[in-house]
Amino acid sequence: MFRRLLLTLMLLGATAPALALDVVATSTSMGALVRAVAGERADLTVLVGPDQDLHYLEAKPTMIRALRSADLVVAVGAELEIGWLPLAIQSAANRAIQPGQPGYFEAAAQVSLIDHGAPADRAQGDVHPLGNPHVNMDPVRMVAVARALAERFALLDAANAASYRRGAERFAEQVEQRLPRWRQQVAGAPGVVLYHRDANYLLEQLDVPFLGTIEPIPGVPPSGRDLRALRNALEGQRGIILFATFESPRAPQRLAEDLGWPFEAIPLDPPLDADGEGYLALIDRWVTAISATR
Repeated sequence: MFRRLLLTLMLLGATAPALALDVVATSTSMGALVRAVAGERADLTVLVGPDQDLHYLEAKPTMIRALRSADLVVAVGAELEIGWLPLAIQSAANRAIQPGQPGYFEAAAQVSLIDHGAPADRAQGDVHPLGNPHVNMDPVRMVAVARALAERFALLDAANAASYRRGAERFAEQVEQRLPRWRQQVAGAPGVVLYHRDANYLLEQLDVPFLGTIEPIPGVPPSGRDLRALRNALEGQRGIILFATFESPRAPQRLAEDLGWPFEAIPLDPPLDADGEGYLALIDRWVTAISATR
């Protein structure tokens, strides 16, 4: 009887599914990448929805509770979350996810960054001396991040390493299939004015002219004089004004009316439940808007 019970327990142990890793992503773009790479092998919590600016948040008790039991935290990095994530991690008192530990992962640390080398002077606005942190707006860089993330999952869960790597490669194939169409779609687009230097990665990747930003200094709203100067610099040209949905539409609308240009608010991150396809649908939306003025 004992032997039969022991055999039953062994069989149950052999067939029981492995426990999913407890993963916390700071943004929905990072969450989409976690789903693309790990699928159901990650028990995922996303801390910030697409309607919030990652620059300007505070550490909340809900964040701390989620981080307390996490095996892995996936951040954008390059100090984008510096105002709240370090404090939330410290308050969670979880050694596994401290910076430098395998349980802490930054997307920006996996790729080269643009706009780096700015002086670390907050008087100059919302600057990022390590470089522009908005790597989620470049699908090609996100492929490199996905592959690095697969290796981090493999380190934490070696038994399922092959599955994580397959997830990253599926995402890479999806990007490679869309990239020629995206480039063809925006070919000849006259250019884009952004509110903040956030979609620069996408413009650079697709070879679309970047015509400037509405905010004169990162994180500082424009004055009437700033808008007049920008209007004078752009007058007689063609383009489109694109800005994030959490940014005020007043200045973009005013500039668009003065120039006779179209303008549109688009999220910088996909919906809360997005996976790899959801992330790529967001890039599709940006590409469609950019190509509207061809």
